[in-house]
Amino acid sequence: MHNILVNFISGINSLNNFVFSPIDSLIEKLPASDWLIDAIIDSIHMLPFLFAIFVVIEVVEYFYSEKINKLAQYSEKLGPLAGSLAASFPQCGFSVIASTLYTKKMITKGTLLAVYLSTSDEAIPVILAEPSKIGLVVPLLITKIIIAIVAGYAIDFIMDKSVSLKNPEVKKNIDNDAMHDGCCHHHLHEPRLKDLILHPVAHTLNVFIFILIVTVGLNFLIFKAGGEENIGQYFLHNSVFQPVITAIAGLIPNCAISVAITLMYLKGAISFGSVISGLCSSAGLGLLVLFKRNESIKDTLKIIVILLFISIFSGILIQFAYSPAM
Repeated sequence: MHNILVNFISGINSLNNFVFSPIDSLIEKLPASDWLIDAIIDSIHMLPFLFAIFVVIEVVEYFYSEKINKLAQYSEKLGPLAGSLAASFPQCGFSVIASTLYTKKMITKGTLLAVYLSTSDEAIPVILAEPSKIGLVVPLLITKIIIAIVAGYAIDFIMDKSVSLKNPEVKKNIDNDAMHDGCCHHHLHEPRLKDLILHPVAHTLNVFIFILIVTVGLNFLIFKAGGEENIGQYFLHNSVFQPVITAIAGLIPNCAISVAITLMYLKGAISFGSVISGLCSSAGLGLLVLFKRNESIKDTLKIIVILLFISIFSGILIQFAYSPAM
């Protein structure tokens, strides 16, 4: 099965290279350095994969997002488990929905943090857009899900875990409340049929711009360092501070940061522990909603501190225990 999948992806990649070969020839004639030309070509080649992935995600969101959200919302004791599994699918804005549910006291603090820790924003689509790296998806997802489940239940065990699932007024409020827009001004609460095409197009272009900018920067550093094997020297290679820095960067509420962290990992600039650390803390727009909606700023800051601590601790632990070959 694995060989069939690899051969299938390799075939698609070969077709992709053939289709883009005329464009590649034009780009290669530009009066620019090789590292810049390579960055442009590599980024453009990811466009079809990104669009296809985002179309699949959009279809799943359109037909199943409400069921997924309700599962996490009303799972009670299974909250951290259901939340982490639901958030691991790269749907748009699940952390936003979880933050709203938390401020309505419909999910526990453990469930909220499980969602934050499990969600990966744009990491999975970016990895899938590079067929040669597809084998990294499963270890990344499983590691984050395990961290999210363990942390979620531990937090609920230690802290207050009371929620208002039985309160009909709370249910009514959450159903009638206008959910926040996700990335690309995407309406999260009521998916629209036109979003099946429009949102993947907008999302693909946004992520492509992020990928191009980050790839240009990384290729320049690789050129200056004398090769990918030396790029780690610019990012505290094998240092305990690397997971700390990526975790802090992950708190930036923008999908561009998850793109940057993922690409640095794919280029060998940061370790597996560091990419886990950065993506665990990368809760996206959910943190902005929490700041805006949560009545207690003290509680919001407590959640962010816990999220940061778990992300850093997990990253450092993994960095010392495991260093995968790229």
